[in-house]
Amino acid sequence: MTIFTEDQARSIVSKVITLSKADECTATLTGSITGNARFAQNNLTTAGIVENTSLEVEVAFGKKLGTATVNAFDDAALERTVRRAEELARLAPDNPEYLPVDKQTYVVTETFSAPTAAITPDYRAQVAADSIAACKAAKLTAAGFLEDAQGFEAFANSRGASGFQRSTVLDYSCTARTADGHGSGWVARNLQDSTSFNAGAEVRTAMRKAAASTDTKALEPGKYTVILEPAAVAGMLGPMINLFDARQADEGRSFLSKKGGGTKIGDQVFSPQVTLFSDPAYPNAAVLPWDDDYLPRGHLSLVENGKVMNLAYSPYWAQKMGKAAAARPGNLIMQGGDKSTADMVRGTERGILVTRLWYIRMVDPQTVLLTGLTRDGTFYIENGELKYPIKNFRFNESPVIMLNNVEELGRPVRLVSEGGGGGGRRGGFFSGGSPLGQGVTVAPALKVRDFTFSSLSDAI
Repeated sequence: MTIFTEDQARSIVSKVITLSKADECTATLTGSITGNARFAQNNLTTAGIVENTSLEVEVAFGKKLGTATVNAFDDAALERTVRRAEELARLAPDNPEYLPVDKQTYVVTETFSAPTAAITPDYRAQVAADSIAACKAAKLTAAGFLEDAQGFEAFANSRGASGFQRSTVLDYSCTARTADGHGSGWVARNLQDSTSFNAGAEVRTAMRKAAASTDTKALEPGKYTVILEPAAVAGMLGPMINLFDARQADEGRSFLSKKGGGTKIGDQVFSPQVTLFSDPAYPNAAVLPWDDDYLPRGHLSLVENGKVMNLAYSPYWAQKMGKAAAARPGNLIMQGGDKSTADMVRGTERGILVTRLWYIRMVDPQTVLLTGLTRDGTFYIENGELKYPIKNFRFNESPVIMLNNVEELGRPVRLVSEGGGGGGRRGGFFSGGSPLGQGVTVAPALKVRDFTFSSLSDAI
């Protein structure tokens, strides 16, 4: 059995705590069922289901830590795992940063959807069929991937902290290409609740962009006003979520570090239009109500009107700096406006519309300088209209600079960042290689001035 009930899961982790003879013990039980369907060249190519359940036992004798894992849950297996963790702990050197967490109160977060958990192979096949049929009818070629998952996490420690959470997610993307391979369009959706998903309707966004992106023209690299669609914005924001960390800033390893020491809390780091926060119970983007240290997550204001407001503090760093511990974010929400992407295009004299960014890599962690490529629909804007498709660019830009050059904000959309995000060993959700382990970003489309394109790309 991969998905345990709450009573079953709590029984297992409680039993582990009882078995332990160490000073401290934490048991974490996770499980997931992940289904997928992949299609390419207008044909369903692969499909599968992956199930995984794992128990991690961490014990401590003083500051000496030992960890063991197992995927069998009978009494004998549990005892062997606990004893193995204890053996390893006795051999380990002291970990001076180890601080166990006392009993906590966690907010309720709505991370589970019964319809998503009930998705079947027939449903996945129908999503592929709907995507393919629409593209074939328009003489386009479809390639895409649907992945859905349900999972749970239960934990308990010897100090009385415990929790149980179930979660679901649906992740879909589709690329539509013209018959000659020169035109490409893309669409993606990431949802906790699948009831609002309609592949046949969603794929038409990719189809429109594919049909419109043939006969591209080349523009010179340089700095341009750009309209970044939400997926592109999420790709830029994703690497930032783990950088709102007090230790990195205090130690001078972050864009939030001050010269000479200290952090930029209270400083105007971004445009006054920028507000960022994390909230584990945010509607349609809820996450686990605890972080990797089992600290309780709550609403955490990170940036307000461009000013840095708060940073995350691990138990160890909070104690060292005389601060209150603050959980690492599990999601990143950027406040937006009420304009559509089309509205922003109409208000732009000259610029570039970017559908998405991909192959995003960090160049300089200190400045958060990123590089990557535009893809699947890049268009030149002139006098409020999409004038013609253009060849793709490589960009070299920092989201810090980007968020200082914001001119307009669109409506926020839930996405999974292609640039990173989530944070920690569970990525803010659950581990195990399923989409439950990806970080959720809620981001608007942005109109940004002076975005740096460094070279042209021959990629479609």
